[in-house]
Amino acid sequence: MKQKPYIVIMAGGIGSRFWPYSRKNKPKQFLDVLGTGRSLLQMTYDRFREVADPSRFLIVTHKNYLHLVLDQLPELKSDQILSEPLQKNTANCIAYSAYKIHAFEPDATLIVTPSDHLILRENRFQESIKKALDAAQEEGHLITLGIKPNRPETGYGYIQYHEDIQQGPAQKVKTFTEKPNAKLAKAFFESGDFVWNSGMFVWKVKSLIDAFKAHMPDVAEVFEEGIEHFGKNTEEEFLNRAYTLVKNISIDYGILEKSDQVYVVLGDFGWSDLGSWRSLHEIRDKDEHDNVVEANGMLFDTHHSYIKSDSEKLVVVQGLENYLINDTENVLLICKLDAEKKFREFVSNARKKGEDFV
Repeated sequence: MKQKPYIVIMAGGIGSRFWPYSRKNKPKQFLDVLGTGRSLLQMTYDRFREVADPSRFLIVTHKNYLHLVLDQLPELKSDQILSEPLQKNTANCIAYSAYKIHAFEPDATLIVTPSDHLILRENRFQESIKKALDAAQEEGHLITLGIKPNRPETGYGYIQYHEDIQQGPAQKVKTFTEKPNAKLAKAFFESGDFVWNSGMFVWKVKSLIDAFKAHMPDVAEVFEEGIEHFGKNTEEEFLNRAYTLVKNISIDYGILEKSDQVYVVLGDFGWSDLGSWRSLHEIRDKDEHDNVVEANGMLFDTHHSYIKSDSEKLVVVQGLENYLINDTENVLLICKLDAEKKFREFVSNARKKGEDFV
């Protein structure tokens, strides 16, 4: 591969499962969740600087977060921030970036990554990325990074692969199942035959566009029209129209479940998608009772819980098991630690109380 890849960072989500710490005006990707002095977006950028120069980065985000990206990544130029007028899920986010890059460099290779993941073993991660880049050079192949699961998680996609069919370091995917129910996730986990889809992808831009034409022709038709607008003063007008024409769908449902050209590179690099308070609880330091305490707290008979408060008030907790207590700005949240499926309902009802609460 002569030219370095483009790095496409998806940074347009609202982070509702981290509410009320993550808010509409500043979602979790822009927060220093891990206390490192860098936001999750900045940590993602730092990680991929090992792979590509700043000029090869594109950040796709909602128009409301354009200023946050520019503030946090001042080394990027404004035309490297792709501003979506509506949040229409990952298929359209990826299509926008792919068709725009294809208009200027049709032989490019793309690495697509979320902005809010944690990688603990950076050296191993870089090795996996190199393998994926090599595998992606085969025409038509779509490469994802797969992670060995440690629990029956319903929030991730699951990949079953052919052990005897390889393309270099990548295994051919047999089945791709996006976010199974609890019973199916348990069966996948116990079988030992499945890995999690990390949500990170590597592909030639031409391979991806061919996949859009084959499996999402409606999206392909819309974004092909953008070729004559990308990089011009008509781009915003085109996007405003285009995003009203495409449906809200993930790349997983739209292409990966349908294509027979998906391959997986297996990775073991200490990955977490930091998608919920429970996933953050897993990687934070805990006391002897498996509690994460980020507060001026006093805990009694409390186990496997997460206590976080931004204020100096004393937080006294007694008799809780598997609970989240989060006191952030004008919202106090008390719920089960594993209640992430309820968070959209929480946020929806909080909005009825007033936009200041979301």
